[in-house]
Amino acid sequence: MSLKESIDLERLPKHIAVIMDGNGRWAKKNGMDRFMGHKEGVVSVRKVSEAAGRLGIDYLTLYTFSTENWNRPQEEVDALMALMITAIQNEWEDLMTNNVRLKAIGDIDRLPPATYENLMNTIRKTGMNTGLNLTLAISYSSRWEITEAMKKISAEVKNGSLSIEEINEETITKHLATYGTPDPDLLIRTGGEQRISNYLLWQSAYAELYFTDTYWPDFREENLYEAIADYQQRERRFGKTGEQLQLKN
Repeated sequence: MSLKESIDLERLPKHIAVIMDGNGRWAKKNGMDRFMGHKEGVVSVRKVSEAAGRLGIDYLTLYTFSTENWNRPQEEVDALMALMITAIQNEWEDLMTNNVRLKAIGDIDRLPPATYENLMNTIRKTGMNTGLNLTLAISYSSRWEITEAMKKISAEVKNGSLSIEEINEETITKHLATYGTPDPDLLIRTGGEQRISNYLLWQSAYAELYFTDTYWPDFREENLYEAIADYQQRERRFGKTGEQLQLKN
C-alpha cells in the first residue's frame, strides 16, 4: 500500500520547501559523471511536483542553484545552465497540463541570457495557472535576499517614505523575494546532510525540518509521502504549550 493512503488530506502542509542535495554523490555511487546526477535530479523534480499537485499542496519551493554554486568549476556551472534550458523547454507543456504556475526567486539577472529568457518565457506562459505554485530558487541565498531587503528598506527611510519606527517584521517580510508566498510549513533536505545552507532562513523560522539520507535523484513520490506523514505526526506549537493548543481545539 502506498504511504499516500496514510496522509490526512485535511492537515497537509500548505508550503513545502526542498533542498535538493546529493546529485553528485548519486552519480559517483553509480559510476557516472556528476552531470548525470543533475539530469536524473530533473526527473525527481517532475515526479515530486506532480505528486505534490495531486495531493493538493499549494506551494512547492525548490533550492535549484545557490549563489555559492557559482563558485563551482565553470564546466559544471555551464552544464547546469544548459540543463536548465533543456529542462524548462521539455517540461513547460507538462506544467500547463498540470495547471502549475512557475515562479523564480533569486539574483536571476546573473543567469546567462539564454537561460534567463527561457525561464522568464515559461513564467509568463504559466502565469495564469491556478494549481501548484512551483518556485525555483535560482542564484539564491538567504543572506543575499535579506541584504537586498535591507537595501530597499534603507532607501525608503532615506527618501522619507518610511520611518525607522515603522520598521517591523512585516516590513522585512514585504521586502523579501518570497513576499506573497506563505512561510514553509515543512522543509525537506535530501542527501544526508543536516543543515539548511543559507536557504529561506527568515521564512523557515517555524518550519518543521525533515532530513533524509536519500539522494535527490532517488527521491520520488513515496519519499514525499513519507516526509508529509512524518510532518503530520508533529505538534506545531509556535511558542505555545501543548496544553494551550489542546484548549484551543
